[in-house]
Amino acid sequence: MFYSGDVAILHADLDAFYASVEQRDDPGLRGRPVLVGGGVVLAASYEAKARGVRTPMALGRARALCPDAIVVPPRMKAYSTASKAVFEIFRDTTPLVEGISIDEAFLDVSGLLRVSGTPREIAARLRAEVRERVGLPITVGIAGTKFLAKVASAVGKPDGLLEVPAGGELAFLHPLPVERLWGVGPVTSGKLRERRIDTVGDVARVGEAALVAMLGPGAGRHLHNLAHNRDPRRVRVGHRRGSIGAQSALGRRPRPFTEIEATLDALVDRVTRRMRGAHRAGRTVTVRLRFDDFGRATRSRSLLKATMQTRTIATTARDLLHEAHDLIAVRGLTLVGVAVTNLDGDGHVQLSLFDAASDERLDVAMDAVRDRFGSTSLTRAATIGRELGPSVPILPD
Repeated sequence: MFYSGDVAILHADLDAFYASVEQRDDPGLRGRPVLVGGGVVLAASYEAKARGVRTPMALGRARALCPDAIVVPPRMKAYSTASKAVFEIFRDTTPLVEGISIDEAFLDVSGLLRVSGTPREIAARLRAEVRERVGLPITVGIAGTKFLAKVASAVGKPDGLLEVPAGGELAFLHPLPVERLWGVGPVTSGKLRERRIDTVGDVARVGEAALVAMLGPGAGRHLHNLAHNRDPRRVRVGHRRGSIGAQSALGRRPRPFTEIEATLDALVDRVTRRMRGAHRAGRTVTVRLRFDDFGRATRSRSLLKATMQTRTIATTARDLLHEAHDLIAVRGLTLVGVAVTNLDGDGHVQLSLFDAASDERLDVAMDAVRDRFGSTSLTRAATIGRELGPSVPILPD
């Protein structure tokens, strides 16, 4: 079956990824409600989701909903290994793969239709390969646009295959709840539902001008286009990321501010090492915070010139953290992250007479030691005996 412009896009998404890896590796967990995480649930098996558990959710609340849940600590190395194996299968399927996260990707199979069969046949083989070679369930959505393929995989979960037929895009899309549209989180959903705009079809009927007046020009036009399945984006291969960042879950127990600072410093070490490895300098430092009530905040500052120096970025990140000190004290902190954006394209850094060359030499020397002996071979004194919490996505508004 051919789609608009003979484009066929798959969205492949591993099901309850972290929890599925745990169930794969421990047969005793199969068929049972599994929670991965510490103070916050990072992943829940579908058995736990059926009891109302969602991510991210406080572990205490998850246990109240599902008292018989089995809680396991995250094993990031195992998840990374499984992800790499799955992405090898993606690339065996088509060279046009755009990874979105550790557990999902878009695949453009338009050029394979005459040699590899229909998109449904290609997707079915991919799912079978992932199950056989990696031992994990995966859901695939098929459509003529990236947006609709992602919606199809979400509707098709778990462990499913859902194709949106050419010509039937709007008939499939319009009955769905507004939350299926990219960019519609709790805040936007609340604004829409207050006006009895409950489905994607309702959004399409409202009109662009009304949406712009309601949500602003960017969000209004964005949702108007999606509600009509207008998504001209193509699968991009090998595009360079616009930011480099890392974040760490802290759990829900109160932590002294000095411990939060130490965690932030360790995250900066991780980020700047990756920046130097990629030869990317950046100019804007952003600190991301998530609070005990699941609210979020960010603090950003742009530097006069791009840098990849650990000391410069760490000092800026600490300043931003201190700006939010009172907020953290009142609301409690469950996650801290740091990202560097406005990255240059080739790693060239404008130096000045006052640059600390010794800092640059120290950064390079420490990178070399960690590359040879492992990332934990050198660590800050303040973080001895502490491990960074697992990375957790910060959900969009």
